[in-house]
Amino acid sequence: MKSMLHLKFIALYIIFGFLCLFTTATLTAQLVENRLMEDTSRTLYREATLIASDYLPSYFTDDSSLYAVQAQLAAMRLYLDASLWFVDSAGTMITSSNIENTSAPEAIEEFNPAEIGGNQYISGTFHGYFEEDVITVMAPVTQGFYTKGYLLIHSPVSSVEQRCAPLMQPVYITLSVIFVFSLIFLLGVHFFVYRPVKKIAEAAQQYALGNLDYEIPVSTHDVVGHLSASLNYMAAQLKDMDDYQKKIVANVSHDFRSPLTSIKGYVEAMADGTIPPEMYGKYLNIILFETERLTDLTRDLLTLNEFDTKELLLSKEGFDIQEVIKSTAESFEAVCTPKHISIELLLMPNTVRVYADRRKIQQVLYNLIDNAIKFSENNSSVTIEVTLKNDKAFVSIKDRGIGIPRKEQNKIWERFYKSDLSRGKDKKGTGLGLSIVKEVIQAHNEHINVISTEGVGTEFIFSLSRA
Repeated sequence: MKSMLHLKFIALYIIFGFLCLFTTATLTAQLVENRLMEDTSRTLYREATLIASDYLPSYFTDDSSLYAVQAQLAAMRLYLDASLWFVDSAGTMITSSNIENTSAPEAIEEFNPAEIGGNQYISGTFHGYFEEDVITVMAPVTQGFYTKGYLLIHSPVSSVEQRCAPLMQPVYITLSVIFVFSLIFLLGVHFFVYRPVKKIAEAAQQYALGNLDYEIPVSTHDVVGHLSASLNYMAAQLKDMDDYQKKIVANVSHDFRSPLTSIKGYVEAMADGTIPPEMYGKYLNIILFETERLTDLTRDLLTLNEFDTKELLLSKEGFDIQEVIKSTAESFEAVCTPKHISIELLLMPNTVRVYADRRKIQQVLYNLIDNAIKFSENNSSVTIEVTLKNDKAFVSIKDRGIGIPRKEQNKIWERFYKSDLSRGKDKKGTGLGLSIVKEVIQAHNEHINVISTEGVGTEFIFSLSRA
């Protein structure tokens, strides 16, 4: 397809050049020749009139001899490079001076002085007396208010054509220069317009196929460059939106899996008798609590579907953070028991109310406690502590597990990132938990830090504003 387009382009350009050359060689040459014939006829007529009025009338008054008239006509023949005939009123030849390869008749048959009419000249072989076309002009010779004779000047048309050829050479040179300039212009259009537009068309096709990573190279600052940059920006925005949609799905999936795992564990334990009937009430409350979490998550999903925004939708309220910590910690009992991991709560004696989104903070606690238990060794403990400083409440979740290498501590907040040490213990994790935690805390305009020593343990501390 590309080669065919170039062949068509070359063919059209060759046709364009041929048409220009053909038009110039025919129309322009003919126009120049006609103009030269008009200029030549005016010159000949002016000279004929001058001779017929100043020199030839003296012949009829016997003031000039025939020899003097012949000498005058011979001189004019050399000057005009034309044949001069001097005839009487009836067309009988008095004398003539002819150029080479031409001769004058004794009398002009069917001589008619009015045959030129209103024109200054006529062209042709003049009654067949010439073998080639000539330009013929005629001037009357008058004496005493009477027309005594006529002077005819015949100039070959070939001399006009010879004069036309040199005049056409600059035209052909100019045409060639224009043709070269047009080629340069078309090449400029090809490189600076066609190729960029073709790249834009290719980019549009790539975007239509879903390849939003395709980038148009921008090398100019004109309209085409601005259009290319705009399309690149559009593709980046579309890609960000696509990544954002995937991010929502991944976050929701992550948040759904944890409570479903907890519900499934308790139901299986109740079904196989691990949990005695007298304890059903307690664990049914935990199952109900997790079900409510799923309901809240579903509500958040519907809310996100209604609003097109990249910011987390927060519903802040005042609540007791320690109560949320207790209820969240209780939901991990079934996970801690098989590993013999205990959860120690170091809480303030009085109620600690904070102003935040209760469900989002619960998600933060759930993810951090889940990670602490997941990466802790058996027969260890996880400590959750609440401290107060000025108008802030600080929550610390500390484990005594494998720890995080120093070089990886800045990467744990990245989406889908899993450290080398965690891969063996976290088989089902997606690497989204900590990124969700950080986004929630940042949405509250708060901070979260990590303190970790490899082989010793990890502590996450985040702050919340007190109500």
